[in-house]
Amino acid sequence: MATDPSIAEAVLARADVARFLEGSHGLTSDAARTRVMGYLEELRTTQRYELYRALEYPLYPILRKIERISEHVDFAVEAAAEGRVVYASNHRSHIDYLVEPLALDDAGIRPPIIAAGINLFGGPLGLIHKHVTGALPIRRNMKDPAYLITLKAYVSELLHKHDLFFYPEGGRSYSGELKPAKTGLFSACLDAGVPGLKLVPVAVSYDLVLEDHVVAKQGVKRRQKAFSREIAELVRYAVGYHSRAFVTFGRPIPLDGIDGQSRKAVMDLARHVRTEIGRQYKVLPTALLAAAMKRSVTREDLTSDIDALLVTLRAVGANLSVSSAEEVLAQATEPLETRNIIVVEQGRYRVRERHVLRYYARSIAHLLSPPSATH
Repeated sequence: MATDPSIAEAVLARADVARFLEGSHGLTSDAARTRVMGYLEELRTTQRYELYRALEYPLYPILRKIERISEHVDFAVEAAAEGRVVYASNHRSHIDYLVEPLALDDAGIRPPIIAAGINLFGGPLGLIHKHVTGALPIRRNMKDPAYLITLKAYVSELLHKHDLFFYPEGGRSYSGELKPAKTGLFSACLDAGVPGLKLVPVAVSYDLVLEDHVVAKQGVKRRQKAFSREIAELVRYAVGYHSRAFVTFGRPIPLDGIDGQSRKAVMDLARHVRTEIGRQYKVLPTALLAAAMKRSVTREDLTSDIDALLVTLRAVGANLSVSSAEEVLAQATEPLETRNIIVVEQGRYRVRERHVLRYYARSIAHLLSPPSATH
């Protein structure tokens, strides 16, 4: 299933693009056209579904270490049966790009085009994204008006022919927390004017994030690493790695009637989607143990603190995977010890990797404190 060349033609025919091509923002008409055509070529993507599913086999060495568990996938099945769908998810790991589309495929749902950071498009893997998975390269934090106008128009036209899967946070969370949602792709989706278009919020959660040590120690993203280097880091931390991946689908949100030209309406939608993703996020034992941990604590005190945490989370309707502190300790102690994040000696739990522990604790921070005004 290739991206239809008519999408590019439709982009060039749009009123906002046509105005830009007449010359604006300090560019001549020829310079504006050159820039737009260059970005259109970059965005052009092809999805070959029969090869896409086959990717699971060369990636088996990593995927076999991850138990995929889907929740409420019927929401996505129903939405896809009724019309075009946009999926919006939190972003924990590079593994998200494998686990979430496969969760859709497991349920027999047609594959969406996936919006991914342009850093994923270098080298052989870039060719796979460009010509097999149908991923859409996104230049995050790009300020060039030509790019912003072209991207918005391209996504709007794409939605008339394909579903879309994107990550409103922009990139992976390096701190572990659920980040505020960016609004650019929400605006593009609303601008598409596709009748009956629905947005399905998706939350992905792991017992252990494959690249936890790498992102947690960096804390915030200071510069973009080459994807080949990131892959090497994933392979390094895959040794002895095993995890569950929960992919939880939320109730579809109808986009009909939401004014894409209203900044307030777009912001309200982005906040609402973030709230829904946060509510769906599966709270796993590793996150609970991390959130309750102190530098050094007895098992008895830790048990009491986890039980108190569970009371708070139940009160806000969190999507819990366990019901007691004993379950948390039984399921989280060994994985965190094996990952060299904590150490247990003579009945005391001690922190070994503080930054990584905080990374997991922050993954449920949105459920324990009210969102700030920027969220």
